Amino acid sequence: MSPHRFLALLKARNQEFLRDRTALGWNIIMPVLIVIGFAFAFGSEDQDLYKVGVQGETADNSRLETFLTTRHIQFIPIESQTDAITKVDRHQLDMLIDIPGNRYWINNSSAKGYILERLLDTSELQKDSVSGKEIRYVDWVIPGVLGMNIMFSSLFGVGYVIVRYRKNGVLKRLSATPLTAFEFLLAQIVSRLLMIVAFTTLVYIGTDQLIGFRMYGSYWLLLTVLILGGLSMISVGLLIAARMTSEEAANGLLNLISWPMMLLSGVWFSLEGSHPLVQQLALALPLTHMIDAARAIMIDGAGPADIWPQLIALTGFSVIFIWIGAKTFRWE
Repeated sequence: MSPHRFLALLKARNQEFLRDRTALGWNIIMPVLIVIGFAFAFGSEDQDLYKVGVQGETADNSRLETFLTTRHIQFIPIESQTDAITKVDRHQLDMLIDIPGNRYWINNSSAKGYILERLLDTSELQKDSVSGKEIRYVDWVIPGVLGMNIMFSSLFGVGYVIVRYRKNGVLKRLSATPLTAFEFLLAQIVSRLLMIVAFTTLVYIGTDQLIGFRMYGSYWLLLTVLILGGLSMISVGLLIAARMTSEEAANGLLNLISWPMMLLSGVWFSLEGSHPLVQQLALALPLTHMIDAARAIMIDGAGPADIWPQLIALTGFSVIFIWIGAKTFRWE
């Protein structure tokens, strides 16, 4: 590998991107507008959806059974009581009921918890209270919005661009130079990753100054998730662009991948309470692990020991997809 050829190609790709004012503006303005829009649209506390975590199954408690059949309340089966209590603390669950233990938890500062407590016959249950500052919807959705922007920037900024190079004959001309396929692909990956890290950081800092996001974890760990997540999404784009020659086919395939990923990765809404098959399918998507890790850091103050499965998954996606993409890459 020649560092001189690699740096020359890296510089050329960065200049090409920065000179494309439309793409540059899209990468900056779109996520800012989405975040600000959600901050205003969902900043109100007046929401009529109740979420109750339920641990265990009802036995002979007819009064509790009546409550559990109340309409317009979503009852979510709970496996980990500790995690569920944290969600009550963060206002992600309005109430938690432990049926075998005859206990329930609400957040004392939650209006929804108060209403649910009034609906529930608490004569046979022990009350436990938690107190925590509410996590606004905009606090919850910002990792998803930035993750979605990273996904589109990676897939179309690498996958679509390489296919366009191949169709326009740019790759054919490059193949006649001393430049190797490894140097070309590495330059594309590094260039796009630098742009993603720079612009995502800029958007986060700018919107944070306007809105003020909750951040309980480490910024350095969040940056690590950004880098690994961006690399995993770039690797998906590289895999698609390895051999395709049609821009139309590449555009269709990229949309076929990006839209289901956006809908199933928890960008806009939580998958808690959804069908188990949907939750398992979401785990096969790199965007899911990136968003879950970022939310855990920002909202729950998670450390490396808490998000190591997501970090390993993102690293695994990157290594596998880059290896396959490099092996199957062709100049023409």
